[in-house]
Amino acid sequence: MSDPIVIIGAGINGLVAAADLAARGKAVRVLERGPTPGGAVRTEELTLPGFRHDVAAMNLSMFAGSAFMARHGAEMARHGMEFVPITRPFAQALEPGDHLGVSTDLDETLASFASAADQAQWRALMADFPARVAVLGGLLGTPMRRGALARFLWKSWRQVGTAKGLEIAQFLMSSPRDWLEATFEDPRLRTALSTWGMHLDFAPDIAGGAIFPYLEAMAGQAMGMVIGKGGADCATRALVAMIKAHGGRIDCNAEVQEICHTKGAVTGVVVAGEKIAARDVLAGLAPKHLLRLTGGSGAAGFDRGLAAFRHAPGTMMIHLALEAGVPWLAEALKGFAYVHIGRSIDTAAQTYAQAKAGLLPSEPLLVVGQPSLFDPSRAPAGKQVLWVQVRMVPAEIKGDAKGEITQRAWAEVKEAMAERALDLIEAQAPGFRALILGRHVVSPLDLEAGNPNLVGGDQICGSHHLTQNFLFRPMRGFADGHTPIKGLQMIGAACWPGAGTGAGSGFFAAQTFT
Repeated sequence: MSDPIVIIGAGINGLVAAADLAARGKAVRVLERGPTPGGAVRTEELTLPGFRHDVAAMNLSMFAGSAFMARHGAEMARHGMEFVPITRPFAQALEPGDHLGVSTDLDETLASFASAADQAQWRALMADFPARVAVLGGLLGTPMRRGALARFLWKSWRQVGTAKGLEIAQFLMSSPRDWLEATFEDPRLRTALSTWGMHLDFAPDIAGGAIFPYLEAMAGQAMGMVIGKGGADCATRALVAMIKAHGGRIDCNAEVQEICHTKGAVTGVVVAGEKIAARDVLAGLAPKHLLRLTGGSGAAGFDRGLAAFRHAPGTMMIHLALEAGVPWLAEALKGFAYVHIGRSIDTAAQTYAQAKAGLLPSEPLLVVGQPSLFDPSRAPAGKQVLWVQVRMVPAEIKGDAKGEITQRAWAEVKEAMAERALDLIEAQAPGFRALILGRHVVSPLDLEAGNPNLVGGDQICGSHHLTQNFLFRPMRGFADGHTPIKGLQMIGAACWPGAGTGAGSGFFAAQTFT
């Protein structure tokens, strides 16, 4: 029997690659350093018994719409994959009592807009969305390989023509602020949409960041979003079951110590001092860990690229068990899956600049997830779980922009920083703190300790700025995931098409095996 395809890391990309390969009769073996598979797509009782918290990823819309699910959705359903549809995907809490929300009900969405001109513009964007998303979605679903990319560009040009194609190219290079100021007049609406850029390391003034606010806004309006029934880990559990059903193997607590290669070709990996022979290895590793485990590829340019790979600022997580739902001043916020808290686009820009300078932000941007409103199985009857991302924060603390926190070690700072974040929720929902039954605070360094791919608490495994995206992700010349070591391929969020639960790089890599 030939050696199995070895996959390093049981994150979403590794599991998708393994499941697709196993379903096509390939022998696969997944090696995961942690005690359980899933990577950032896990659900655990982090606060109190019966309260199930998504450790990192909550939104599974990208996974539901992925090429993998298009091919294997029926089998995944047999293994327990179940989505919970949400018609009110996100809202922005602005000044206390004010909000702007996006719902699949167009009239409901437009009712939160302050400008008739913006309402008309939104309708026009929705009318144009099918044609534009065919190009943008097609790009995100295209491997960065010469033939596939050439076919995509030719097809797109035939569909939209030269003028429209150039307009889309210009849009892809635009910053969130540039696009939003050219498109909408209400600062509230600009703030609400710009917040989505911060999910992918795009502060309002970073070139190339307009695409994510656009896609999230239009897709949220057109389709809403989905979460996993019982927790995001329903995707992980179904993938694991699918892999095993087709004879694949998953080893946890199996940390790879070395990727072995000789004469430019991979020969296997070392785990617990024992070599596992392999002619093909898919490595779901942050670039610095790939460099460390290979000891260098022998190609100086590639190795320099791995070493120079840049990570985004860190994220802090706060998981809360609540006696009841959040008592938002803006009553409508009680019906949204995500509530972003940030009062202006300029506040978001300031937060990012402070974090990049190594400062604890004076007013961090919050992403407040309310999954148990839609999926009561995540909490005891009548209770709620709250999922809070604190964006952005520095991995290495050089100071506090607010001048209140004097410590510099995250172990000493994280509770104080959590209080700052909770103050922002309390301002939007007086009495909120009194509902907290339990809390679990995770610093950026805690995130990295639990998952080394989240370097410095970077939950997207690398900045998506233009110099490190598209043909340059993770570096120029290797955006298709190949490496100078024959048989060794890169997968994971550090590779094209980047972060999120769509698992594009894992699925792309699996297709290279016929």
